[in-house]
Amino acid sequence: MILNIAAYHFVPVDDPAALAAQVRELAEAGDLRGTVLVAGEGINVFLAGAESAIQVFLDALRSDPRFADIVVKESRSRRQPFARLKVKLKQEIIAFRRDNASPLVGRAPAVAPEDLARWIERGEDDSGRRLVLLDTRNREEIGYGTFSGALTLPIDNFTDLPEALTPHRSALADAVVVSFCTGGIRCEKAALWMQAEGMANVLQLEGGILGYFERVGGYGYDGRCFVFDERVALDAELKPLADSNA
Repeated sequence: MILNIAAYHFVPVDDPAALAAQVRELAEAGDLRGTVLVAGEGINVFLAGAESAIQVFLDALRSDPRFADIVVKESRSRRQPFARLKVKLKQEIIAFRRDNASPLVGRAPAVAPEDLARWIERGEDDSGRRLVLLDTRNREEIGYGTFSGALTLPIDNFTDLPEALTPHRSALADAVVVSFCTGGIRCEKAALWMQAEGMANVLQLEGGILGYFERVGGYGYDGRCFVFDERVALDAELKPLADSNA
């Protein structure tokens, strides 16, 4: 079996090129494939390979104090889902191109998967406000599955979210809004931006859909979670769609 990891960490990186070179060397040494994005705001990792090689990579990455606390989500597949290794320098580890959305300054409040499952069952948060789940992913991803009754937006790119959300803002004023995405990185930026725009009632789902699957399962979720590799999508047990079709 192949071990797949997804991880991101927002932290100031003074020399992104040096970090990218170091990461490439570590990944190549373990014959790992996937994509690693490096920017001045941190790192975004999608890698797959032998479990022992992944562990060596993570141990080395965490030996850097900047990434000692990086949170990693794991899943397994029968086949290597990536064709090659790509390590890229970017302006952002997830492009949003909006001011007031940097997690380097501070994080928006988060809700744990276990608490969200309880809110979904009740239809409201612990203070009695109605619950709205906001999907910050694109329409292709949403086509594979999303939370039941979630507010979905007709976008193709994350950068389109602010404009697409505008017509819904007044209707969300009396709700607790929980933004979510695949692994947490997009909803983290989206929640910060929405707060800066005056939406004080916004939270982010800690760990995204994959974290929810890992800790709660599929309660309240319809379908699978799309991933950008040859696994195609994962079910609530983190099993790849590609494996079920094999």
